[in-house]
Amino acid sequence: AGNPCDRCIPHLQSSKGLYQTMIKILFICHGNICRSAAAEMIMASMISQKGLSEAVKVDSAATSTEEIGNDIYPPMKRTLASHGVPCLPHRARRMRREDYDGYDLLIGMDEENIEHMLWVVGNDPERKIHLLLEYAGQPGCEISDPWYTRDFEMAYRDILRGCEGLLRRLESTLRVTQKVTGGDKE
Repeated sequence: AGNPCDRCIPHLQSSKGLYQTMIKILFICHGNICRSAAAEMIMASMISQKGLSEAVKVDSAATSTEEIGNDIYPPMKRTLASHGVPCLPHRARRMRREDYDGYDLLIGMDEENIEHMLWVVGNDPERKIHLLLEYAGQPGCEISDPWYTRDFEMAYRDILRGCEGLLRRLESTLRVTQKVTGGDKE
């Protein structure tokens, strides 16, 4: 069904090459202390390295209330640190209905997340809700929850693959948008 990013980026650049509108991405998992928090940190690091911090904002949330207010789970934090991914300050929060209007993409880690996201928002008329591994060319594939599997390294690798694919899509969309709007930033 095409590039999901194509639908979420209407008018990103001015003629000076500065971003007028940010692409806002919300990563979501069950508790917001492992997978979605890791995706937020990985993506934030990648965005910063590419110089896209003015164009893309990332955040994360939970579908449950179990971990509200908690930091990233220590084994996930150690896994991120071992790969040089900085952990920004984090407090788990629950996804809200208004997140649908406030974000361009809402990205879940597994089908249960997607079901709960749809329960919170009602429906997805703008087709903003996706699984992260869609962006790695694996539609329908899930990222296992390391809270249960205890395999934080595998979760990291899957999240990284999804974020790399998502970043490629974003960069491609940003390049197309630049050409259309006449932006001169490269």
